[in-house]
Amino acid sequence: MRYLELDGVKLSVVGLGCWQFGERGWGYGQEFGPKDSLAIIRRALELGVTVLDTAELYGWGASEGLVGAAIQDWDEPIFLASKFLPLMPVPGVMEAHCRRSLERLDRTALDLYQVHFPNPLVPLGVQMDGLRRVLKEGLSRHVGVSNFSLSRWRRAERLLGSPIISNQVRYNLLQRKPEQGLIDFASRTSHLIIAYSPLAQGALSGRYRKGEVPAGVRKNNPLFTDEGLAAAEPVVESLREVAAAHGATPSQIALAYLIAQPRVLVIPGAKSIAQLEANVAAAEIRLAPEEILALRRAADLFQMSKGRMAAQMLGGFLRQGEPTTA
Repeated sequence: MRYLELDGVKLSVVGLGCWQFGERGWGYGQEFGPKDSLAIIRRALELGVTVLDTAELYGWGASEGLVGAAIQDWDEPIFLASKFLPLMPVPGVMEAHCRRSLERLDRTALDLYQVHFPNPLVPLGVQMDGLRRVLKEGLSRHVGVSNFSLSRWRRAERLLGSPIISNQVRYNLLQRKPEQGLIDFASRTSHLIIAYSPLAQGALSGRYRKGEVPAGVRKNNPLFTDEGLAAAEPVVESLREVAAAHGATPSQIALAYLIAQPRVLVIPGAKSIAQLEANVAAAEIRLAPEEILALRRAADLFQMSKGRMAAQMLGGFLRQGEPTTA
C-alpha cells in the first residue's frame, strides 16, 4: 500500500467507499449481506487500507452501523470519514447529526466530517458555523466538503477560518473535471481530493456491453446506455492495452491513473473480498508518463464523443419542434 500524509497521519491512497453496505440499490440483501460487508471491511484493514468513507445517507445509517461493527476491536490507526446530508445545514442540526453518526459508528470522534453536497439555499457562512461547532465540540478532527467547485471550496474555507482539508468529488477517466483546477489547488496547499466513483460505477471495467441494461443505481446512468458504452470504448481499450503491459486489469489501471495525480486518493466500493483485493493491488502499479498520456488522449476522445452525442440529441429535440410542411 502507498500512503499520503495528513498532519502525520497515513492515509492509504486506495480507501474503501462504503455506500454499498446497507444499500439495496447496490445489491445489498440479494448479492451480499451483513456478514459479507463486515468481512470486506476487515479484510481492507488487514491489507493496509486506512481510509473508510461512509455517510448518514448510505442505507439511511445502515452503512455507518456496519462500519462501526467491523472496526469495533481494531487497534491499528484508521482514518474514519462520514458525511452530513445538508437538507438543513445549520449548526444545531449538524452537531446533532454528527453525534448520531458517531453513535452508529461507536466512536467518540471522526477523523473527517464532510458536507455531502452544496446547499445553495442556506448561506455558506451558516453552514461553516455548523462545521466550526463540530470542530469545537471535538466531534471530528478535520472537516471537508463534497461536490464543491473550487471557488465554493475556497470561499467555504475563508468563512470557516481554518482548513477544509478535503473535497470529495466524482473523478474518473470519463469524468475528469477535477483536473481543471481542483487537483492543482490541492497539490499546492496540501489539501486532499477524495475521488468517488473512480471506476465510473464499473463502466471502465470493460464488463458491460451494448444491450445490457444494468440493475440498481446504474440503470439511470447515461454511461450505461448503448451510446455511452460506445463512446467509452476507446478509453476501455486504452486501459486494456496498458493493463496487458502490467499484468493487471482495466479497473486497476483506471485506479492507478487517478492515484498518480498529486494529493488524490480513491475510494472504490467493493461487494466481495476478491473485488476489494483487486482494487487494493492497484496501489502498487506505477504508470509511466507515456502510459498516462495515452490514457488522457483516449479520455479526450471520449469527451469529444460526448459533445457530439449532446449536439445530436439537441438537434433532434429542436427538429421535433419544427413546423411541418405538407
